[in-house]
Amino acid sequence: MKIYTKTGDEGETGLFGGQRVYKSNDRIEAYGTLDELNAFIGLLRDHLSGEEEKLTLFTIQNRLFSLGAYLATPPKEGKEVRLDILEEDVELLEKEMDRMDALLEPLRNFILPGGHPQVAYAHLCRTICRRAERQCVRLHLETPINTLAIHYLNRLSDYFFILARHLSQQLGVEEITWKGRN
Repeated sequence: MKIYTKTGDEGETGLFGGQRVYKSNDRIEAYGTLDELNAFIGLLRDHLSGEEEKLTLFTIQNRLFSLGAYLATPPKEGKEVRLDILEEDVELLEKEMDRMDALLEPLRNFILPGGHPQVAYAHLCRTICRRAERQCVRLHLETPINTLAIHYLNRLSDYFFILARHLSQQLGVEEITWKGRN
């Protein structure tokens, strides 16, 4: 089986079920951004040494792949597409954030991304996740989707923020605080 089909050469792609849409379609933008996020999570995971964080990121990657498949499947008349994201998935993110946050100093300033490549990668994942969330909201306004997908992405971006702070602490690097003009 060849990876190229030549069916997308005119700017269209196929959704699960065969429907053809333009590659600029909100549904494609949403799951394409999830794919981008998943790739950056893989980059971050490959740079970490902590097994607990790596395992959590691997779980997140699998949930995002499932979410992408959900978004790639348009609803059919009278049939709801099943979302393979559960409340337990959101709770896992919250549990991990609480675990890491308990070890951190209270946040007193806005933080700029950077200080170490791992920290910067976590912030990059956070910003891509926020974009994916915005695109899912845009899609939801056009064609309603299960709001648990949006809930999960919202919590996931928070997770990446806390992970970035946690990594700064683990690595012994100072968080870079924002300094406005005086």
